[in-house]
Amino acid sequence: MTFMEPQLAIGVHRQEADVHGVPASALVAETAQPRAVIVALHGGATTSAYFDHPGHPRLSLLRTAAAAGFTVVALDRPGYGSSAGHEERMRTPEQRTDFAFAAMNAFLADRDGGLGVFLWAHSAGCELAVRMAGDPRAAGLLGVELAGMGRTHHPRSLAAMEEWRRDPARTRPNLRRALWDPPHAYPPDVYGGRGIGAPSPSYEGSRDGWQEEFARLAARVRVPVHITLAEYEQVWANGPEGLADLASMFTGSPRVVPHEQAGAGHNTSVSRTALAYHLHVLAFVEECALGVRALPAEQGRHDG
Repeated sequence: MTFMEPQLAIGVHRQEADVHGVPASALVAETAQPRAVIVALHGGATTSAYFDHPGHPRLSLLRTAAAAGFTVVALDRPGYGSSAGHEERMRTPEQRTDFAFAAMNAFLADRDGGLGVFLWAHSAGCELAVRMAGDPRAAGLLGVELAGMGRTHHPRSLAAMEEWRRDPARTRPNLRRALWDPPHAYPPDVYGGRGIGAPSPSYEGSRDGWQEEFARLAARVRVPVHITLAEYEQVWANGPEGLADLASMFTGSPRVVPHEQAGAGHNTSVSRTALAYHLHVLAFVEECALGVRALPAEQGRHDG
């Protein structure tokens, strides 16, 4: 039996929970006696389906992680899924963080948590993940994966945003291309967000003061951090400089691992190389579950 065969039989279920009178939803793939639980946070203009694209089980984080022994709870972020239409309860970052913690606790309340919780986030979901990872309520968190995020925008997305300010109706396709190009990085029926798109809540899109706030939030994170930028990333500055810039922000983390995902576009978890990406980060999750930390430089030299 190959690794991929059991994936197809793994069940993924949509579940709901009440969070102080607001419905929360998630996609869940559960395994008996899990190594750990992965809580996944999707990006903008999609839902938790980003981590389990219909018709593409090979690209699914939920199925791949469950096959490797991890339970996955892919939350619909505040204002998405069942909580869409409740934006009045989620206007501030603090309200959204509170909602996410309460939703996570509700979905994990009656589940075996294994060795702990690992946060896995993409794009706009990374803001919420960084807020959660640096919060005292995240004590005991195993680690965090941040994919498709940054402090400085890629030149192509900067140009597209400037065009959009001048003529929103005419230049919106340029913004879309920055999010989804190049086409060859995705299956044809996935490119452009087919099958996983959703309206963005009204609070999303504003990034005023993000560089300063991100530096403040990142410094609070005290757990291992894995950072992924795609080879063809066109929303945020990528390559070695982009990765190094992000890694330098996590001054309180005991271990920071930057990674460029070959063959992927911005949306790494639905790119053609999604399986390779997921397996790469799952190895990091396993290391976090085992309590692996970076060796001191002097010890590393002697061991070599």
